[in-house]
Amino acid sequence: MQFVNLGQNFKVIVDFAHSPDSLSKALDFLNNFKENRLIVVFGCTGDRDKIKRPLMGEIAAKNADFSIITSDDPHNEDPISIIKAVEQGFTKLNKLDGKDYIKIIDRREAINKAISIADEGDIILIAGRGHEKFQEIKGVNIEIDDYMVAKESIQKKFSLKN
Repeated sequence: MQFVNLGQNFKVIVDFAHSPDSLSKALDFLNNFKENRLIVVFGCTGDRDKIKRPLMGEIAAKNADFSIITSDDPHNEDPISIIKAVEQGFTKLNKLDGKDYIKIIDRREAINKAISIADEGDIILIAGRGHEKFQEIKGVNIEIDDYMVAKESIQKKFSLKN
């Protein structure tokens, strides 16, 4: 877990949690420390383990107060189809799109949204990629660093220069 701390009144953590077990453990751990909401930004990798996608959604639906489903490394798969598979875990538990979770395909936009809605005492977990610096989409590596995106978003929210 890597903390993004610029003195803001909510916590932001970037973590590699990318499997049902690791996501569950990360959310369980962070629930012990939340003062307000636990918000998770996550997605599932394309071209592998399709069966775990609804399970990942179910884990987030059970253990987070609000979720933003986004893309991870879609590889050669359609990111929308991956997100819809994850969403099945939410609908299984009667969670509502727009109330309990939202879907944002672009990972940078998803992280920015989480930061923009964060209130005092919230914890945001940005899960699935951790230290990775590139996202593979249709054979092209797109530069994205979850930590740096979160840092820039916090700076923008509070007009910080650090």
